[in-house]
Amino acid sequence: MNWLVEGGSIETVEIRRGAFRAELLNLGATLRRLDVPARDGGIANVTLGYRNLEEYRGHPRFYGAVAGRYANRIGGARFSLDGKEYRLPTDSGGVNNLHSGPLGFDQQFWTLKHRDAHSAIFTLVNPAGYNGFPGTLSVETRYTLEEDGLYIAFTATTDAATVINLTHHAYFNLAGEGHGTILDHLLQIPASRMTPVDATQIPTGEFQDVTGTPFDFRAPKPVGRDIALEDVQLKIGRGYDHNFVLDTPGGNRRRVATLFDPGSGRVLDVESNAPGVQLYTGNHLANGAPGTGGATYEARGGLCLEPQNFPDAPNRPNFPSARLDPGQTYRHDIAFRFRVAKDANEAFG
Repeated sequence: MNWLVEGGSIETVEIRRGAFRAELLNLGATLRRLDVPARDGGIANVTLGYRNLEEYRGHPRFYGAVAGRYANRIGGARFSLDGKEYRLPTDSGGVNNLHSGPLGFDQQFWTLKHRDAHSAIFTLVNPAGYNGFPGTLSVETRYTLEEDGLYIAFTATTDAATVINLTHHAYFNLAGEGHGTILDHLLQIPASRMTPVDATQIPTGEFQDVTGTPFDFRAPKPVGRDIALEDVQLKIGRGYDHNFVLDTPGGNRRRVATLFDPGSGRVLDVESNAPGVQLYTGNHLANGAPGTGGATYEARGGLCLEPQNFPDAPNRPNFPSARLDPGQTYRHDIAFRFRVAKDANEAFG
């Protein structure tokens, strides 16, 4: 196993702590697998990925990758900063910009700066003008296996005013990668509002109360309970693919979601200092290349809980600012913390 990045070859990095093991790739600073214990002590990989490393090149599913420099969508594939308009590639229905366009951070070869038994640090320098974004951005992604899971720290600096929104695009199936769908997983998101989207999945700029809608996850419920209801937002996303406005403000790391698989007993607590979290229920996963364990995933075979700034924030003055100026340091911390529970009461108590 090679620990240094060489040219355009995809290299793997492994870190361990106790029962946890993570496999990382230099392409996209990607989390390819994460081994986690179950209630009975059994170990399984709970993240989705490709069996063949070459499949990570050019595919739009972003399995386990760092999404940036602006994760999620920017409407009209353009934004203005200090009176100047910046145009970006269109790659989401030919209208908008998704995850910063083709060959975004998920398709860049990151440099392995440091590795020890428990951690790995990847760096990337993204030049000014790349995919239309201003400013040369210097980014660091630090993975650290802690006693109860995986901690991810993003930092970035720029030499000119720009916009930034980094997140981690892991797909989780707590029953184990390749083991059915996540529709029976129980999910809780402490968010009283969400940002509804138009037909092209760009936020309208409104904040919608989740009360009485399929988007109310304040009390734990199965992911699949309301996913097929007659709801215009669910039809647009073909399921959940929406940003939730967290009830506690961003800036400090706190719990932003809890996911529980009753079968295995695995519980995932997601922590972040971001103001929102995108729930994507893997609505388009079917018929892809074989997954890490050799199975072909079905639709909703995994879900993403992506802490983030809001989609299209560069075009929405009422959304949290995505601006980064020279002399400032962008920071986003994410933790995927795991435990086991005998039942839902213990998982969410």
